[in-house]
Amino acid sequence: MDRTIKPVTLKNELASKLILDVRRIADRDTAPAHLPGAQWKNPEQLTEWADSLPKDQDIVLYCARGGSVSNSVVDALQAKGMKARFIEGGIEGWKAAGGEVVGP
Repeated sequence: MDRTIKPVTLKNELASKLILDVRRIADRDTAPAHLPGAQWKNPEQLTEWADSLPKDQDIVLYCARGGSVSNSVVDALQAKGMKARFIEGGIEGWKAAGGEVVGP
């Protein structure tokens, strides 16, 4: 499975995905806007919530810019057999592609 999904691709498939916001607390507090329907999960507590995710659903996650946080979470989830990818460019890439966000 690919590790990433392009923002323009996700815009057409958003309804069928489980969307996770895995930005660090400081990044989320600085810019609280998020993708519609996204669930925030603290990436520093990954071991506490990873096993509760569905293995039969596509999971798309994002951090601020699609860097080290997204990569490490995708690695961990894929190692558990989950269909996880992250948005190229993170939430910033999503917004640059005209993706909708909710909140300030």
